[in-house]
Amino acid sequence: MSSLFTPLTLKDTTLRNRIAVSPMCQYSAEDGVVNAWHHAHLAGLARGGAGLVIAEATAVSPEGRITPGCAGLWTDDQAAAFAPAVRAIKAAGAVPGIQIAHAGRKASANRPWEGDDHLPADDPRAWTPLGPSAIPYGANLPRRPQAMTEDDIAKVQSDFAATAERAQQAGFEWLELHFAHGYLAQSFFSPHANRRNDDYGGSFENRSRFLIETFAAVRKVWPENLPLTARLGVIEFDGREETLEESIELVRRLSALGLDLVDVSLGFNTPDAKIPWGPAFMAPIAERVRREADIPTATSWYISDPEQADALIRDGQVDLVMLGRRLLENPHWPYDAARALGVEKPAWTLPAPYAHWLDRYRAA
Repeated sequence: MSSLFTPLTLKDTTLRNRIAVSPMCQYSAEDGVVNAWHHAHLAGLARGGAGLVIAEATAVSPEGRITPGCAGLWTDDQAAAFAPAVRAIKAAGAVPGIQIAHAGRKASANRPWEGDDHLPADDPRAWTPLGPSAIPYGANLPRRPQAMTEDDIAKVQSDFAATAERAQQAGFEWLELHFAHGYLAQSFFSPHANRRNDDYGGSFENRSRFLIETFAAVRKVWPENLPLTARLGVIEFDGREETLEESIELVRRLSALGLDLVDVSLGFNTPDAKIPWGPAFMAPIAERVRREADIPTATSWYISDPEQADALIRDGQVDLVMLGRRLLENPHWPYDAARALGVEKPAWTLPAPYAHWLDRYRAA
């Protein structure tokens, strides 16, 4: 058995392998309500053989969406709309997960194929983005956010907790908090976006406060027996070396509060970062986080080769491999990977109707 195809158990949840579907925004919801597109998308990825399928970044409030087409979970009707997808994921043998998020200053944007920029302020679909400070991201997202009051902060944290409860009601068994990619939580942690002079800005302690309080609010309502994880942008590639050290300390503190796994990713708080794109370029950083914070890790970014993915698990760099675009290209990548890695009877990675025909064909 290859390392990639060994089970992973966190709390009472066991993944059949170390392959996870990374949350991928579809920008295809109506008023935050997912539909047949999302059901087919998520079910198809689960049938492909991944151990974990994480639904796209799902907003905790209307103003927390990236675009008007983003999924939401601020109403019970939205939770009910997710339920068929959850059932389909489980029926295919994968664990259903969801990532919940607030877009912060990157909110109120056009869908990527419609401009990937801020909606004009006079567009009836637009709203005012929120941020820790009134500092715009820049580049294609120039709109100045509204600096949040402490009441705003308390409301968003309450929204995260309520959304986590709805996620559990919808049947999700793995929860990821989106603390990365320049969205609201990440921007509180970043000096690029946070210039506050109160308890939520300035020092490491203060810049960490929003993330720690938000995590604690979710921890109170999310079942103790199910994994509670976070995607954290641990590095910016902006020349500020202390970002990674601060991130590792933040992970330690979240772990002490009950974080079960950290999905190691990028900050994306400045359009001027010099990111060294390349195959599995985040894996060494994830390994360092895993070792120094003593916590299970996952990562993504340019992982596509079965041998490469297997080595990341075997060598202890990560505990879980997150795949996105590679699985859009080939939802049955886990089956192909099992064959490439010499897994006996690789068709076991697939649902029985597929496995039957593939086993029969190979035996002929």
